[in-house]
Amino acid sequence: MNDALTRILVVDDIETNRIILKEILSDTYEIEQAQNGIEAISNLVNSSIKPNLILLDVMMPELDGFGVISFMKADPVLNKIPVIFITASNQEIQGLRAGAMDYISKPFEPEIVRLRVANQIELTQYREKLEGLVDQKANELLVTREHFLDTMANLIEYRSLESGQHVKRTRELARLLVLQLLRSGGPYGKELQENAPTALVKAVPLHDIGKIGIPDNILLKPGRLNKEEFQIIESHSIIGGKVIQSLIEVGEDEYLKHCYNICRYHHERWDGRGYPDKLKGAEIPLSARIVAVVDVYDALVSERCYKKAIPHKDAVSIIKEGSGNQFDPKIVETLLEVEDKFIECARNC
Repeated sequence: MNDALTRILVVDDIETNRIILKEILSDTYEIEQAQNGIEAISNLVNSSIKPNLILLDVMMPELDGFGVISFMKADPVLNKIPVIFITASNQEIQGLRAGAMDYISKPFEPEIVRLRVANQIELTQYREKLEGLVDQKANELLVTREHFLDTMANLIEYRSLESGQHVKRTRELARLLVLQLLRSGGPYGKELQENAPTALVKAVPLHDIGKIGIPDNILLKPGRLNKEEFQIIESHSIIGGKVIQSLIEVGEDEYLKHCYNICRYHHERWDGRGYPDKLKGAEIPLSARIVAVVDVYDALVSERCYKKAIPHKDAVSIIKEGSGNQFDPKIVETLLEVEDKFIECARNC
């Protein structure tokens, strides 16, 4: 069978009708046949290469054409295959309402069959081309948006007198934790599988984007912050959430959901004494609980304008002390499982 040819599945319980349609169309198309609705569904489900068009008889024993098209409409792949009803009965309106693209009346007029089949094939190819262009443009816009947000995150790090490596390291550290949680399975692994883990990792660099709204005299202060200054610093999580919320209003997806959860909640604490919303335990989104650990770890092992770097083992000791109060114990446990990789990332990322 030539894969390059357009495939048409002819479904009719009368063999003569199948033979006639094959004779009319086989010069141009690859014709497959099914003698009833059950056989047609079996063909559609089990065939790795789906037909480009289906000519479907309405009146058949066991499962009629309406039953076949109803089955197809419930399947996201089969739903895209155009159907032309072939019928000797006056059921055109009912067929079109059921989802058929067109109908051909019996007895067959060869030229009408050829034209209606050619029209539907052409329309389907045109639609698929348009869908492909739309998908391409949508993907381009998504990549552009993610690049823009990553650039903003780097600009904020540069503004904070950092090298810009913090956002890269936190992303890589979060990736290590996510991969380990996925490998370990359990409730955390299952939750990650169901919530676009790749998008979560991509969202990590945005965790401090809200610092764009913090004045330089506070953001860059070398000494300890007073109470009022610390409250202003804390507001960066709310500001970041608002920045992402403005994008979600244009079009929500898994990436932006993770961005929002991370920006707003990565300073919440497991014991409920964090900010800005005093969430506790599993009320805090998993993505934010992961970032809470990697953000603190990288801050501890990195030199900042207000502090010196500390050794890895001391940073891990501090995080272990925070397990169950500041941090999710499961995330801390997972860090310890990939501790060697954290050391490598701290040195080389």
